[in-house]
Amino acid sequence: MYNAFWDHLKEQLSSTPPDFTCILELIKNVKEILLSLLLPRQNRLKNEIEETLDMDLLRQETEHGALNVSHLSNYIVNLMALLCAPVRDEAVHKLENIKDPVQLLRSIFHVLGLMKMDMVNYTIKNLQPYLQENSVQYERAKFQELLDKQPNFLDCTTKWLNKAVIDLTTSFPSSDSPSSSSSIAYPSSDQEANNSEPPSLTMVLYQAYLNVLLWDHTNEEFPETLLMDRIRLQKLKSKLNHLTILASVLLVARSFSGSVLFSSPKFVDKLRCITKTLTEEFNSKPEEAMLNVSEQVSQEIYQGLKDMGLTALSNESKASLIGQLRNIAKKENCIRTIIEQRIHLFLKCCLVRGMRESLLDFPGGLPFIEGELAELGWKFVSLMHHNEHIFTPYYAEVLKNVISPVQLQETEAKPI
Repeated sequence: MYNAFWDHLKEQLSSTPPDFTCILELIKNVKEILLSLLLPRQNRLKNEIEETLDMDLLRQETEHGALNVSHLSNYIVNLMALLCAPVRDEAVHKLENIKDPVQLLRSIFHVLGLMKMDMVNYTIKNLQPYLQENSVQYERAKFQELLDKQPNFLDCTTKWLNKAVIDLTTSFPSSDSPSSSSSIAYPSSDQEANNSEPPSLTMVLYQAYLNVLLWDHTNEEFPETLLMDRIRLQKLKSKLNHLTILASVLLVARSFSGSVLFSSPKFVDKLRCITKTLTEEFNSKPEEAMLNVSEQVSQEIYQGLKDMGLTALSNESKASLIGQLRNIAKKENCIRTIIEQRIHLFLKCCLVRGMRESLLDFPGGLPFIEGELAELGWKFVSLMHHNEHIFTPYYAEVLKNVISPVQLQETEAKPI
């Protein structure tokens, strides 16, 4: 239908005398788009467009056969060159070389569509801080209304924050402690623990947020301040578990494949696709899922080594590979535990050090899930920072007898 319209327009202009019915409608649409691209202060340019593209005047010219399509098209292109973003300069410049009037109008509409999208993105970017601040104020006000009706509404939140305080203030002799992966480790927090000083509010929140992501959401009392984000957090946790299994399988597979076979991106992508597909129901059927994975992955490795003329897996090696892959179904599996700890370390760094710095210092052993893990980290950090902006005054009130008095004063001094 789109092509048919332009073919019909070409027939109208080629007829004798030319039929300008569709041209007038197009110019009207172009005028509306151009006006929508103007900033409020561009009144002079607005008046010029209204005058040059006066539809009543253009209809009169059409009735007398005096409509100059070429002149109008050139005016529109020159105006687009003035209004477009720098990224569209080349596209607008190409319009100047198009001689066919129908093709020119068609290309004009295409570039105008891109310019409209540029303006939308520009507007959203400028409004985003205001929208975010209004969102924070609105959600905080609604939560306060609920809290006024139910004074004990923060009971679960209080337990959740106190658990985070305990995690932070409990010291371990070394980073190899089984519990170290669930507690944020960084120099300032260690000093706080060793000096028996109260932890900062920010570090308590970071530890609490990490705890939520690692919870079994079906068995824990969920914090009231995170109820709106519960489904999102469950999805992030499910994605985290899936990435843990995927990275564990690929780590085991690489140890049996050798560097030559795993240096092939095509082979690695194939194993990734197989593992992701076969582990979709891992949470409900872990043993069955890993049985299927072990059989398929071992076969792919055997065939891959054979195709590259490398030494094939012996029966003993194949049996060992299958056994190690199947053992990933167990929560206490050492490979799975290592991967979990490194993923948790990355998420801790995302909260404490920020995403950009954390991506520059990515934990070893996770190269096969780096992109997906980075995406998960961005979503997690964004979600938690938004929650922090809304509920920090409530968190400070809950922890007023636990956190540093200086930290509490700084929190109270922050604008709400």
